[in-house]
Amino acid sequence: MMFSVLFRRYRSSRWLLCACALAVLQACGKHADEAAKPAGPPEVEFAVAQPSDAPLVTELPGRLEPYRTAEVRARVDGIVLKRAYEEGQVVKAGQVLFRIDPAPLKAQVDAAQGALARAQAQLAIARDKAARYKGLAATRAVSELEYAEAQAAERQAAADVVSSRAALETAQLRLGYATVTAPIAGRSRRAQVTEGALVKEDAATPLTTVEQIDPIYVDFAQPAAEVLALQRALKKGQAAALSGQDIGVQVILSDGVAYERPGRLLFSDLAVDRATDNVSMRAVLPNPDGLLLPGMYVRVKLSHAVQQGAVTVPKGALQRDRQGASVFVVQADNTLAVRPVAAQTLAGDQWLVTSGLSGGERLAIPGMQTLEAGMAVKPVPAAPRADTTPKKG
Repeated sequence: MMFSVLFRRYRSSRWLLCACALAVLQACGKHADEAAKPAGPPEVEFAVAQPSDAPLVTELPGRLEPYRTAEVRARVDGIVLKRAYEEGQVVKAGQVLFRIDPAPLKAQVDAAQGALARAQAQLAIARDKAARYKGLAATRAVSELEYAEAQAAERQAAADVVSSRAALETAQLRLGYATVTAPIAGRSRRAQVTEGALVKEDAATPLTTVEQIDPIYVDFAQPAAEVLALQRALKKGQAAALSGQDIGVQVILSDGVAYERPGRLLFSDLAVDRATDNVSMRAVLPNPDGLLLPGMYVRVKLSHAVQQGAVTVPKGALQRDRQGASVFVVQADNTLAVRPVAAQTLAGDQWLVTSGLSGGERLAIPGMQTLEAGMAVKPVPAAPRADTTPKKG
């Protein structure tokens, strides 16, 4: 009895183990079939190349120069009594910078005033004499020669008065030069003399320099080859020239940060420098905060023409290697083709492609996967990217 019960249990367990094994084998076969099926093409984001008339930007080295420079020099001889300004401060036109000992110059003014008074007295005497001789000459009480001499003496005395008055004005001017003032408004430089220094009129002793830096100039030069290339592009209709206020000038400071205020192109030289084979240019920039200083080296981005028929592509769609720039174009059959392009200008997160694309092409944006020419893909429109450009507060 016990043996039959055990035998039935053994047969039931054996059947259960066989059923489990069969289920496991069926599941493994199903997974093997799924693994054997070929995987579909990978998904790849794409963006459409957009035709755009974008500005042609040339980046050139430049140097800042003051808008106006006034070299303050001594105009009279004397001893410097006082420096009346703080070095480096902004001074106004007419503000006192130095005071030179005025005593010798004041004495010259007094002497000139005395000479003028003497000449005026002599003129009064000569004029009275000539008037009296005029009446006497009518009655022949004096000879015509004496009357002529009296008239000449009057004219001589009048000339002496004019000379004496001019000498007095000169002496007063020289006295005024003892107070040295700023000829223009601007930032004062280091003083080149101290109190007690002897300055000379003949040597035009330099005292200091005042520079106006608002606005401020930026001088730069463009290679003649680039100028010729632009002229050819304009002639062929590949570019359109800008003029006047449309020409853009942006300065990049030495730390790589763009100066926030745009500039204005003043002139482009009509000749090529024989020493450098460059065309000199000058722009003017507003500088109310005094951030830009004369002598600073900067990079100048000049936009004086518009590239017609250009195409903009996302930054991530463009690849560079030793052969140059290229993009992956998603063809009609959803396979990839490599397209060489020319792109030298980056505006924000868009490359400006000047050749190789006509607009409307689907451009693959590589992600983590590696793309190859001829590869089949499943194109997916790229999601719009958030603007990460920092906003001004």
